Amino acid sequence: MIEMTERAAQHVRDFLDNRGKGEGIRVGIRTAGCSGLAYVLEFVDVPDDNDTRYESRGVSIFIDPKSLVYLDGLLMDYEKEGLNEGFKFTNPNQKGECGCGESFTV
Repeated sequence: MIEMTERAAQHVRDFLDNRGKGEGIRVGIRTAGCSGLAYVLEFVDVPDDNDTRYESRGVSIFIDPKSLVYLDGLLMDYEKEGLNEGFKFTNPNQKGECGCGESFTV
């Protein structure tokens, strides 16, 4: 199960409305950073047949099969702190992260 807070869902809905198209977002991981893995977000206009689809607060979230094992149970929030804003990921599979918070380990 992948979930979003209302704040994160509203942010995604606003972006999709501004784009004028899109089925939802894809959340995945890639190898990066000093801890090994980083989150990747992209809009989905046409879902991939292999994706797992979740619905959270009216937003479709697509996860590719390779990322699903690392992201099961993920909670996405959207935060604004001063001049910085972005998604915050609470991942029960995460064992650690780098000092700057850009990458994580499982």
